[in-house]
Amino acid sequence: MANDIENTPKRTAWPALAGAALRVAFGIIWVINAAFTWTPKFAANYVGYLHNAADGQPAWSAFWFNTWIDIVTPRAELFLWLTRLATTALAFALLFGFGRRTVYVLGALYSLLVWSTAEGFGGPYAVGGSNMGVGIIYFLLFAVLIAINNRAGTSPYSFDYYIEKTWRPWGIIAEWAYNKTPRTPQPVSWGIQIPVLIGVVIVVFFLIAGLQSTMNVKAPTPSAAAAAVSPLALMSKTPVAKAHDATLPPLTDGPSVTVKIDATDRQIEIASGVMYQAWTFSDSVPGPTIHVRQGQMINVELTNHGTMHHSIDFHAAFTPPNLSFHDIAPGETIKFSFEAKVPGAFVYHCGTPPVLLHMANGMYGAIIVDPVEKPLPPADKSYVLVQSEWYTQQISGNVMGPDFQKMQKVQPDLMAFNGTAFQYKDHPLTAEPGKRVRLYMVNAGPSEWSAFHVIGTIFDKVYPDGDPDHALSGVSTYSVGPGEGAVFDVVIPDPGLYPFVDHSFAHLEMGAVGVLDVRVPGTELAKPVVEKAAAAPATAAPAIPTATAGPYKFDMARGAALYTSTCAACHQATGAGLPGAFPPLKGNAAVLDTDPTKQIKTILHGLQG
Repeated sequence: MANDIENTPKRTAWPALAGAALRVAFGIIWVINAAFTWTPKFAANYVGYLHNAADGQPAWSAFWFNTWIDIVTPRAELFLWLTRLATTALAFALLFGFGRRTVYVLGALYSLLVWSTAEGFGGPYAVGGSNMGVGIIYFLLFAVLIAINNRAGTSPYSFDYYIEKTWRPWGIIAEWAYNKTPRTPQPVSWGIQIPVLIGVVIVVFFLIAGLQSTMNVKAPTPSAAAAAVSPLALMSKTPVAKAHDATLPPLTDGPSVTVKIDATDRQIEIASGVMYQAWTFSDSVPGPTIHVRQGQMINVELTNHGTMHHSIDFHAAFTPPNLSFHDIAPGETIKFSFEAKVPGAFVYHCGTPPVLLHMANGMYGAIIVDPVEKPLPPADKSYVLVQSEWYTQQISGNVMGPDFQKMQKVQPDLMAFNGTAFQYKDHPLTAEPGKRVRLYMVNAGPSEWSAFHVIGTIFDKVYPDGDPDHALSGVSTYSVGPGEGAVFDVVIPDPGLYPFVDHSFAHLEMGAVGVLDVRVPGTELAKPVVEKAAAAPATAAPAIPTATAGPYKFDMARGAALYTSTCAACHQATGAGLPGAFPPLKGNAAVLDTDPTKQIKTILHGLQG
């Protein structure tokens, strides 16, 4: 104990108790920090933490980061183990009060390393938090512990206290003072200690409860806050006022078709009441559906009225991309032509890098090429469905914008047919019983596959490439990859509501669902027949066998456990047995025998015959 410690309870007991409480609480946090360093994920990304710290640093501090990268990278395994051992030793020293003043000083210096090496060399680990802020907080906590230790001296709530009692020189490490005549601090009554200990438990509880957030929540930046707002959470309960017209447009006669498309910036509705700042083809998402006949010449004229470079890439075209799909600046126009040689359902999209951003921001549409030599059978109704994903972050209120990080990680917020989630659930597509409905399904992606399915029916035909000779039948669900298209025919005999969905149900929940309303025009759909079921017959509780002579007691739970471990493998879990090998146990004389000694013998040694 330091020589200047006073003997009054106010000066000796309270600082020791307060310091011990803070030290133990802080030690628990460090134990969890240390546990993080022993995870495979930390080891796998050890050097990556350094490189992450170096990104975006000012020139005047770059040398410091680069120096650590150069030192650690070739010796990553060594520094990984040094980090683990140092953090673990520091954690347990805090928890048990071992070498306190020395540990506090080393811990304060160690905490400052966190900002320079960003979780790579040591110190607190707070994913998404401000590393500099966390390091300073830890440094200040160590400074407070040093101050309390200065005031209180040896703490009876530490290993140091008991080591010093038997070996005085330990005070040089624990207190930085050699105590020739250590004095025991005056004890604090339990009436004081118990409320303090309860307070410490409460503080530790909230510190640990907050670690989940510390380890997973992003830094409280405007961009992180905006990205956390989901369009599903903002979506209104009121349906969209008007759905995108999914009807296949008519063909244009003649040997050629002129297609004029404008690249524009527009705010569109991606879910009920949720707007999005999109890049569009001709002011809509998807862009206008182009319907042509095999063999027609397509004359494309793209004009850029937007604020970025754009282009247009047709998956139905045979043409040099460097000539036809060339980027154009705002205010420019590009013209090119190609022959629609191959029938099918195809996507067109902006091909300007990063293509992921341009497509995910709304720049896509469908081109339908009808076969000529082998036309598809006539359809009563034809619809075009373009499936796509939205990756969003909040701009303001109910207005969303693109989130490129989500796009790169393939973390969509919404899935949609024809640009707006759930719109055809609120405004179903119509059909008549027994008549052919053709669905031209194009997956614009840009990244997710679609498992297209109509609930309650099986496709009459699936045309993967628009060629009748390649038609598939007996298919209920068909996968359409990003950038791919297929043609689906359904003939539904019975009136009703038939949902069409992406059978990847996470996609369905995010909006990739609509409804085919099949009925004769002007008629009402039948109501489902639902009856109240009769009450289930009461089952008698299993009879408990009558007590038998001897030191036996019926225990149903132990009997069930014994059967599972000993009998079920052969006689099966239901007791039905295996024909020709193990007889069923229901009604078996050995099972019904009231003599428990025979049953015990059967279980231990088996029974033949």
